[in-house]
Amino acid sequence: MNVLIIGSGGREHALAWKIAQGKQLKNLYCMPGNPGTKAIATNLPGDIKDFRAIEEQILAHDINLMVVGPENPLVDGIRDYFAQTQPNLLVVGPDKKGAALEGSKEFAKEFMMRHNIPTAQYRTFTAETEKDAFMYIDAIKPPYVLKADGLAAGKGVIITSDIEEAKLELAEMFRGKFGAASGKVVIEQYLDGIELSVFVLTDGKDYMVLPEAKDYKRIGEHDQGLNTGGMGSVSPVPFANQAFMAKVKSRIIEPTISGLRAEKIDYRGFIFIGLMNCHGEPYTIEYNVRMGDPETESVMPRITSDLLRHLTAAAKCELGTEKIEISSDTAVTVFAVSGGYPEHYGKGYPVCGLDAASKECIVYHAGTKEGDRQILTSGGRVLAVTALGKDIQCARQKAYKALSNISYDKIYYRKDIADDLINYKVEQ
Repeated sequence: MNVLIIGSGGREHALAWKIAQGKQLKNLYCMPGNPGTKAIATNLPGDIKDFRAIEEQILAHDINLMVVGPENPLVDGIRDYFAQTQPNLLVVGPDKKGAALEGSKEFAKEFMMRHNIPTAQYRTFTAETEKDAFMYIDAIKPPYVLKADGLAAGKGVIITSDIEEAKLELAEMFRGKFGAASGKVVIEQYLDGIELSVFVLTDGKDYMVLPEAKDYKRIGEHDQGLNTGGMGSVSPVPFANQAFMAKVKSRIIEPTISGLRAEKIDYRGFIFIGLMNCHGEPYTIEYNVRMGDPETESVMPRITSDLLRHLTAAAKCELGTEKIEISSDTAVTVFAVSGGYPEHYGKGYPVCGLDAASKECIVYHAGTKEGDRQILTSGGRVLAVTALGKDIQCARQKAYKALSNISYDKIYYRKDIADDLINYKVEQ
């Protein structure tokens, strides 16, 4: 089987790393990929927004299965395009209607309400109803949660306890702070709890639950500072015990799958459910229609069964016969980023120490490029270092030891990833 992965980040490197182990695999391709995927796959040039260019590569390399990594091509209808032009191509990713679960916060909230999926109360506003939005903020209790309706690269959420700041941020969102994504803004009730990410692979009728994870979004230690695309992750999550996950399955996962089926949405792919554990009760914060990043980097090493076989079954609507196998080990991922990220940062710095770091850990490339016989930085989030261990303490020690070998100008990483969960006490 020839497989094409669409995307170029750490998530796609992690998917490639796992799919490369598949027994059915003949050739693995990534478009455009990165220096990390080049070591295990063939990188193909092209713009992932250009579906015709992707089609040319699919025909040239006799691709049987396409796995779409990022959200943008899904929201733009990549599955719909290939359903028309290459109907025999197997695709992992929902159609455009299904991708609206991530492409529009308002659509996702309305879907949850229609199918009685627990979530925070909310209202949606536009610039034309700005005065009403201010009145709504006056009427609710802090903290205030403001979400850009559209795609904003994981950064379109503002949480503040200051009412004047909330109104100022809202005004800036209406005036283009997140571009077209914040033309509409969802204002939500704040949920007090601890977050986790649950990942489901579905063929539209059956599903399997992948390892859950917790990510760390803030740039600073102890969750201070600006939101980022993610500074690290851990899997499994101590507070996602059997009782809690049973509630997640019955109250959130199963109503989501049945809702998609009832609304005749052709959904064959991943569903990332962002959850809040509020004193043992699960609430849905958001849906994403692909795997998360940085969570994928922790999730993939814990899957011991053949992911390629699972993906193929999902794309063929045959997932009911599949059984996932998951390691009991803990995975901890720490991201090394460019100094100044998520705001202004430099690029093109030589990266040293990758071979030493890779001896005991997996090093996924996220924002790198090839220079003159060396790897250079090319993005805000540069590398994801993932370690496996018998517990959180063991895994994080290995990850940080590996990171100590890596260097480039203005390297930065949080020193406290997963620290909060080492002695976490599960509520009974």
